[in-house]
Amino acid sequence: MQIEQCLHTAILVSNLEQADRFYGEILGLAQVERSLKFSGTWYQVGTYQIHLIVAPSVPFTTQNPEKLGRNPHIAFAVSDLNAAKQRLLTHNCSIQMSASGRAALFTQDPDGNIIELSQLTVIS
Repeated sequence: MQIEQCLHTAILVSNLEQADRFYGEILGLAQVERSLKFSGTWYQVGTYQIHLIVAPSVPFTTQNPEKLGRNPHIAFAVSDLNAAKQRLLTHNCSIQMSASGRAALFTQDPDGNIIELSQLTVIS
């Protein structure tokens, strides 16, 4: 077997309206069409997708709240970490800077799913 690429990540959410506000408006991800009969929203990130799937409850538990990066999370590269940080703070999202000292921060969606935003490094 040879894995060629990662296609999507499915994230359980309990309130689609709140989740869409976070992923679509605050993070600025582009929504894509979907024709499935269950409730959810798909977002495109380059060639990758985020699939929000509505569940009656989201059984996520933060094992290490002091260091969010040591919990299950999804990471995105951003071109300007300071601008991303300010956008999150403007929308009253809590943030935690990476404990490793890297240019990265962690935040949580309305259901507690952890999102990492890392400064994109361009190799020239």
